Amino acid sequence: MRFVKGHGTENDFVILPDPDAALDLTPELVAAICDRRAGIGADGVLRVVRSKALGRDGDPEWFMDYRNADGSIAEMCGNGVRVFARYLVEAGLAAPGDLRIATRGGVRGARLGATGDVTVDMGTPRILGPSRATVSGRMYEGLGVSMGNPHLACAITEPVAGLDLTRAPEVDADFFPEGVNVELFRPAGRGRVEMRVHERGAGETRSCGTGAVATAVAAAHAEGRTEGTWEVAVLGGAVTVTLDGETSFLSGPAVLVAEGELRLSARP
Repeated sequence: MRFVKGHGTENDFVILPDPDAALDLTPELVAAICDRRAGIGADGVLRVVRSKALGRDGDPEWFMDYRNADGSIAEMCGNGVRVFARYLVEAGLAAPGDLRIATRGGVRGARLGATGDVTVDMGTPRILGPSRATVSGRMYEGLGVSMGNPHLACAITEPVAGLDLTRAPEVDADFFPEGVNVELFRPAGRGRVEMRVHERGAGETRSCGTGAVATAVAAAHAEGRTEGTWEVAVLGGAVTVTLDGETSFLSGPAVLVAEGELRLSARP
């Protein structure tokens, strides 16, 4: 089984080319691949498969089959789409320029920039309403946002560096029955926020693309706006989110760092 390793602002993925959907990609195998000590190590797996091989005849040619590090299936991954687009072009599976990629969260458009950045049209954010999260015994008010997957973005006043995200935040399970990605962010000047994130099915990650967009939506909402551009600083670097009142765009680096042959099998 061939693999490629890539990341977007250190949100890292194992890419598995599987154009004809021949792999038996079980949750156990995904978890073994993503294990940072006994596997390759990653926040998730991106399986590269033709839409037609999955019976999705009306979709663009390539489908991003994204799995969380624990093997669970996710609807969307913003940094994953950017890395996926980079792979398609560098592997010769798509021409540079405008790409359309099918995901469980809908079709996403992507474009590779001349400087190495990849910009993705993330679609229209959907505000779910207010909710709250508890981290290390402290409760934070937040805004629920759907980016094809669920988010709760909570504004805080203390530095994000001091947060303990080794355990999942406590959330309202009735409000988020499928679980939720929790972002905690602090405004850091006009059009800039600092963010940390605990992702459903992965734990804390160095970056989260859909979470960055949800954070920008929450920051704009707090100012009574639906438009604007935000730099979102994450542990792995920074991404740019642009809101135009209708859709949202995520821009940032996407890097392929290694490739090889995977000899790993799921644990019994």
